[in-house]
Amino acid sequence: MRQRSPTFDAESHLAGFNGIPQVPSAAQPCKIEERAIDEVRPLKAIVIGSGISGILSCIRLRQRIPKLDLCIYEKNADLGGTWFENRYPGCACDIPSHTYQASFEPNKEWSSFYAKAPEIHAYWKRLARKYGCMDFIKFSRQVSEAVWDQENFKWQLKVENLQNSSTLTDSCDILIQATGTLNDWRWPSIPGLQNFKGKLMHSASWDESYEVKVSRSIFLQYFPLKKPQGKRVAVIGNGSSGIQIVPAILPDVPHIDHYIRSRTWISPPFAQGEMEKRKHGTDNFEFTAEEIKNFKTDHQSYQAFRKNVELELQSVHGVTLVGHPVQSQARDAFVDNMKRRLARKPGLIDHLIPAFPPACRRLTPGPGYLEALGDDKVDVVTSEIVKVNETGIITADGQHRAVDMLICATGFDTSFSPRFAVKGRGGKTLTERWKETPETYLSIATDEFPNYFISFGPNSGLGDGNLLALIEKSVDYFTACIQKMQRDNICAMSPRHEAVKRFRYYCDNYFQKTVFTSGCRSWYKNGTEDGRVTALWPGSSLHAMKALAHPRWEDFEYEYVSDNAVGWLGDGWTENEKRNIINVDYLDDDQVDFPPTCPSWSI
Repeated sequence: MRQRSPTFDAESHLAGFNGIPQVPSAAQPCKIEERAIDEVRPLKAIVIGSGISGILSCIRLRQRIPKLDLCIYEKNADLGGTWFENRYPGCACDIPSHTYQASFEPNKEWSSFYAKAPEIHAYWKRLARKYGCMDFIKFSRQVSEAVWDQENFKWQLKVENLQNSSTLTDSCDILIQATGTLNDWRWPSIPGLQNFKGKLMHSASWDESYEVKVSRSIFLQYFPLKKPQGKRVAVIGNGSSGIQIVPAILPDVPHIDHYIRSRTWISPPFAQGEMEKRKHGTDNFEFTAEEIKNFKTDHQSYQAFRKNVELELQSVHGVTLVGHPVQSQARDAFVDNMKRRLARKPGLIDHLIPAFPPACRRLTPGPGYLEALGDDKVDVVTSEIVKVNETGIITADGQHRAVDMLICATGFDTSFSPRFAVKGRGGKTLTERWKETPETYLSIATDEFPNYFISFGPNSGLGDGNLLALIEKSVDYFTACIQKMQRDNICAMSPRHEAVKRFRYYCDNYFQKTVFTSGCRSWYKNGTEDGRVTALWPGSSLHAMKALAHPRWEDFEYEYVSDNAVGWLGDGWTENEKRNIINVDYLDDDQVDFPPTCPSWSI
């Protein structure tokens, strides 16, 4: 195995006779590389996943990295990640649509403030086609192993072809994991769950062929004297998906038992100011045809609207801080909002409003959810589920509630450990590295795993603000690192161990002053009430964007091609000079950085 180059000690080299530098030793090679200083070294990058992070990575890498060989492996039959996988009724974005898009590709035709999953999927698929991503994505290919080869400074991959069950191998210089976080769904640990004889579904694995309601024409054919009846449904869970499913299926079923384990805050709609300004009120989230037409024809008006929505989204960081005035104001506003929307069943307030502060768990406006709970067809069950039998659910109060369909809206594995083996230096897996807790450098990389970047990794999520803007900044960071590898002739780079530890300590200290460490069970803390906050960025959305804007190269360690730390200097030539092209456009006015003059310079 090749050894890492020793640190270059400038002082010892300058300590020779009369200050003349000594000749470097064999352990510290210094040779002239047969390459121009600006010659671009070909590199290969593999991206795992073609969700939003994968699509953005494909666009930016191809835009900014010359001589790049790029491949994207996607386990699904189509791109889109969570917006391809989640098909449950009511699945939608729970932040305003106009903030959930690429900065360089605004969509002026969103049909709603909260776009539905099929519309979001169509947007990202259109984006991938427009920017030429489809040629680089290999569908139905699931990475089963990624191993760092220290001898050749490559990642070696095993990839399963899910169409024919064959296995292929591949290698690359840079590996980008863009698999997301909320995609490894799990059945809840409820005794007897698999004994249920009705229709059992998980929100993240929805059977679209199954009709929630019974066709009236078929029903009347066999029971012409009776009214048609659909299926009694149980929905377990009041996280984001459960909150969307309940109002979506309510019109088509005769009854819903909604099982709630934890109380949760339902926030007022985001961008409520803009909705009220446009006379949408608090319950109408659809854009009119006239509004969409105005967006398309009046760009200035659209930009003003878009920035106003963004401004509202980016102005609520105080809600996450204990003792901040915005936090106390939010609690009062949330209580008033929930009481108003539960006017038909005011008794539910005592079962829904939590003791913990708003934002301790992920906020969601839940359009129509509280109104659905007030419907006579919905029973909210807070008694703990003891077990499931063939016909229904038995709770701790001794009741058995029979249902035809059981929907588990119970979430995902949020441990951040990848679903396949990732082995870094020395063969240690990422799961082993993160056995105590998942720790990273700025959420995008970890020590002992060279040339490995993570989009939406540990401590990358947001308790407020614009997640899409942060994903774009992360991708910008990846491309800056790859550009440095090409420019400085680096074959391996990874964050220093102490830099990773410092970021972990910063996170732990920061979150002590936030509401996230309050007593709520949350995926922010890997499903615990009092665990370490591993999912969120330690600061605001704008803070994260600033932190990722300019890489701190001193926080990384490097290994160089041919162990030659000065190889980036090349052979004394530029590429154009070798082609007999001498360019002095650095004297052009648009290339000169003119400093401001003193107002009194002529006096």
